[in-house]
Amino acid sequence: MLAGASVLLPGLGHFYSGSRRKAGLLFLFDAILLSVFVVSVLWYRLEVVKLWVSPEALMVIMAFNLGALIFRSVVALDSYADVGTDGVGGRPHALGAILIGALLVVPHALIGFLAYTQYDVVTTVFASPDPVAAAVTSTTTTTDVGPVVAPPNSFGSTTTTTLSATTTTTRPVLWDGLERLNVVLLGADAGQGRRGLRTDTTIVVSIDPSSGQIAMFSVPRDLSNAPLSEGMGLWDCNCFPDLITHLYDSAVKNPEAFSGPGEPTFNAIKGALGEIFGIPIHYYAMVTLNGFVGVVDALGGVTIEVPKTIVDDTYPHEDGSTQRVVIEAGNQELDGHLALAYARIRRQSDDFARMHRQRCVLEAVIEQTGPIEIIAGFGKLAAAAKEHVTTDIPQDRLVDFVDLIPKLDTSRISSLRITRGQYKTGGAPGRVYYDIDRIRVDAQELINDPEAAQARLGLDSLDSTCVESFD
Repeated sequence: MLAGASVLLPGLGHFYSGSRRKAGLLFLFDAILLSVFVVSVLWYRLEVVKLWVSPEALMVIMAFNLGALIFRSVVALDSYADVGTDGVGGRPHALGAILIGALLVVPHALIGFLAYTQYDVVTTVFASPDPVAAAVTSTTTTTDVGPVVAPPNSFGSTTTTTLSATTTTTRPVLWDGLERLNVVLLGADAGQGRRGLRTDTTIVVSIDPSSGQIAMFSVPRDLSNAPLSEGMGLWDCNCFPDLITHLYDSAVKNPEAFSGPGEPTFNAIKGALGEIFGIPIHYYAMVTLNGFVGVVDALGGVTIEVPKTIVDDTYPHEDGSTQRVVIEAGNQELDGHLALAYARIRRQSDDFARMHRQRCVLEAVIEQTGPIEIIAGFGKLAAAAKEHVTTDIPQDRLVDFVDLIPKLDTSRISSLRITRGQYKTGGAPGRVYYDIDRIRVDAQELINDPEAAQARLGLDSLDSTCVESFD
């Protein structure tokens, strides 16, 4: 079974068969690869993660994986040939040959599956490379700075040399020139009986790239007369005279009214949110209800501290049916369906309690997602992402988001509660008007001076308020 030994560790079979020179070279190669792996994991872990979100790097990984499979196969066959008919260990039986083949192929098949699936997700879900960023790739330019005359040498002659200056330009990271990186997270519902697709969950996440401080704002779905960016819309009020949850569908029906760099639907949403909070919205990510369920299930569920029992006798299931849902108070392990129900139910409370629970569920999912959970549910996660997630984050900017990971601290999330009690200024049948100017002022203070804003507004960190009930 010396071929099997070489499959486990290239060179081992040669060593036992007496081919010590080959074994030594293979052991040296093994040591180099192992050293590179250990150093990468211990000291360059973030760079390894970046490889996993880069389409170009994933293609290299797939090619390297194929090359490694060919190399291991050649080594195993060479070890097998060295044994000879009556050599040490003898020829493997059929069962042994099958085991050797499995040890040889299965690891590479798994790595190939993971790499190809990740490549498919990155190139399918995320937007095409940023054309501006792509134009500013690493370049080296040489500039002629003119002739320089050297002093006379010992023979009395002079030398004239033309010098050039070399300048290297590298592509700036995502947030260069930005004080904040602002992303809107959307939960989309296009269930039965709905007026097109509705963005029932809208959460703006504003990140300070230098400190990792996060401000989070949930937008009430019943906010009416949301201001629109200049040149957008069809209405004299320069606003959207309907619930903001219907803005997406309005842009679908009137795309000419929401021109801009992206799709009309997201131009409308990003423009309106930018006006409300006084910040540019750089990117969006939208997931459907079924997509959220699929993501949580793929991660093995999520644990939530439920401060108060939640009951809905007629909860609308994702499949269009209704059912009775009870989520008891206490530390609960929820699957995707119940986690979504916890984030959606408002039968016994209101939108504002629901918005608070949505932020807490999002925080819990982020906190409880690690490499093990991602690898274990990778196939399901990829399928859910491809089918239910859309975003305009460019593929080539994912590495910049990876750089943010070590800086982010979910315990430092500041969250502004936009409630009717604090911000309502009036209304009309089916409409609720909010004090947009006041929302903008409070949001800006929370972004620029979170401690002062929390003290003035009586806010606690999101981490501490998730054990409170607003139902």
